[in-house]
Amino acid sequence: MREVTIEKINKNFHLSPHEHKLMEKIVVEEENLDRLNYVIDIMAEYYMENEVLMGYLLFQYSKVFEEDAKNYEKELSNNQHKLYETFKLLRNVNTISKSGEAEDIKRMFVAICQDMRVVIIKFATIDYDLKRVTLPMEEETRKFVKMVADIFAPLAESLGLSKFKNSFEENTFRLLESKAYNELKNNVLLKTEDNMKQMEIVERKLYKILRELNIDGEIQKRQKHLYSVYKKLKMKNITLGKVYDLLAMRVIVPTVEDCYAVFGKIHSLYKPMAGRVKDYIANPKPNGYQSLHTTIIADNNRPLEIQIRTFDMHKHAEYGIAAHWIYKERRTSNKFDNKFARIKQILDNSDELSPQEFLETLKSDLYGESIFVQTPKGKVLELPLHSTVIDFAYAIHSEIGNKCVGGKINGKLFPITTELNNGDTVEIITNQNSKGPSRDWLKHVKTSSARSKIRSFFKSEFKEENTRMGKSIFEQALKNKNLNLTKADKDKYLNEIALSLMMETPDMLFAELGGGTLSINSVMGRLLNLYYKENAQEIKTQVIEVKKSKDGVLIDGDSGLLIRYAGCCSPVIGDDIIGYISRGKGVTIHRKECPNLKYLEKERLVDAKWEDDITAKFVTTIKVVADDDNTSAEYINNVAKNLKIGLRGFSYKKAKNDIIFDIKFEVKGKDELDSVIKTFEGVKGVQKVYRSE
Repeated sequence: MREVTIEKINKNFHLSPHEHKLMEKIVVEEENLDRLNYVIDIMAEYYMENEVLMGYLLFQYSKVFEEDAKNYEKELSNNQHKLYETFKLLRNVNTISKSGEAEDIKRMFVAICQDMRVVIIKFATIDYDLKRVTLPMEEETRKFVKMVADIFAPLAESLGLSKFKNSFEENTFRLLESKAYNELKNNVLLKTEDNMKQMEIVERKLYKILRELNIDGEIQKRQKHLYSVYKKLKMKNITLGKVYDLLAMRVIVPTVEDCYAVFGKIHSLYKPMAGRVKDYIANPKPNGYQSLHTTIIADNNRPLEIQIRTFDMHKHAEYGIAAHWIYKERRTSNKFDNKFARIKQILDNSDELSPQEFLETLKSDLYGESIFVQTPKGKVLELPLHSTVIDFAYAIHSEIGNKCVGGKINGKLFPITTELNNGDTVEIITNQNSKGPSRDWLKHVKTSSARSKIRSFFKSEFKEENTRMGKSIFEQALKNKNLNLTKADKDKYLNEIALSLMMETPDMLFAELGGGTLSINSVMGRLLNLYYKENAQEIKTQVIEVKKSKDGVLIDGDSGLLIRYAGCCSPVIGDDIIGYISRGKGVTIHRKECPNLKYLEKERLVDAKWEDDITAKFVTTIKVVADDDNTSAEYINNVAKNLKIGLRGFSYKKAKNDIIFDIKFEVKGKDELDSVIKTFEGVKGVQKVYRSE
């Protein structure tokens, strides 16, 4: 596999002898080479240079061999090292810590805003992981998928990266709305053969139009993405038969004049549907997309959407913000750079936001519709839908916002909390004697800019008080955790935590704590990780000396230690197991595949295995998902009772069109449990059976 990766690199990149030698050292079998190959393909598609490849390869290597990677850093060029450091800011999106979710996402956005190429590679890794997710999903995986749907899909759309936007939407739809996805997929597949015949007929006529107009163009055809169809069905509350752009053809030509010439010729040949003609060339979409759209009634009396665009419009539609460097265009300020600046602005305005507010603002700013309002002098401002007079005031200037007491909308006086409409003319009324904003204003603002400036006002007004309060909160948290740290250790940990949260000093961290914009759980989670990492051996020694009692499990080769079995995954004989050193409770035994291991300190994990002569019974739970009908509950209950093992519990609940059963058994080991699962899998109406976690 390693040889395949190296061959792929040699094919797509022209490395110097030094780069080639280093590349061969840091491409190792221990990496996920399938994933790496996928990313290399994306790099080649987007014409990335050697510096990106080398920075990313060492970044991947460092995740497996952290110490060795430090020795290779000096072999990178300045540009390669800069990209390597940018990649290091990123964490895997699907392993974001729950307590530090907002900070971790913010770190990602800081990294991707430093270099556009990092965005592409981050999207490629997300896309690879997302495509390989299958049902049923564990909670952590569902969280990852939901984050892609809520944050990364709209971000890809905002940046005009349609390749990733379409893939993210299609796969999150498949995983989060599986029933609707499968129903729609089956209905669309039934029409595929007829649809392709229809498009072939129209394709021949479109090529004839190009020949008649003496235009050297290109024609593409496709079926609409399932998520786009589903979104339209839900939004307009219509049936599949009413989706008129289920099919789409694309005519790509050299010039704007050619677009309108082809457009007119098509309408002379086919009748356009009323209300289905759109000119996105004269009026581009917010992400810069340009095309002419028309839906015609084709030869078989079915609707067919045709898009007409220039080759330049097409490359920007496909590659969005990345198009200017993919196609070696001159680097100038344009609408795509402005879109990227919007993402940076979200970050700039996030310092005063609580983690939850940051996430909600991020989703809103990426997803939300916009309105355009103007000042009395005619300056036009773009604001999110539902923005208020307060948002408008802060969009003009911080001091205007702080002194705002009202607003005239289209000449009439209104309260500052009034929502604005598209096209409104707004004049802000200020009072220099005003004491400043009220905390209630935070309930009425829509923009991250206004929210940030309001919080900044209170932060500067009460900085000393917030810092004292933050120190008190921190000290109390240490007492609650029974941590007696020396002043040196405390200062060391606080400096590391502040740096990880992109703050310059611990006092800034305390001010955030006292002001309520940073949670103590986030701080303590990081502190405990640092503490346990340094003291892992001492902790392990202390617990290994606990009272012994025969339990049939070897911990680091030693038997008779005080152990208990984790209730979250209920391990049984035959499972691959691992031990976790608990505080004052000996060693807790988990299955190695237990999803909760992600939340535990790695330094406290120890090797564990079953003793050869162990004979015991274990209580474990399985989940059975079955069709919802009048006989399912009784039938599944009878199957459970008739099994020749101990039944310890039986319950069920309804979920949409299914019934989910929780059945608790006493088993001798994994073989007996697998037999039970196989029995239920063979029952009519049962969709799936799995162990409860």
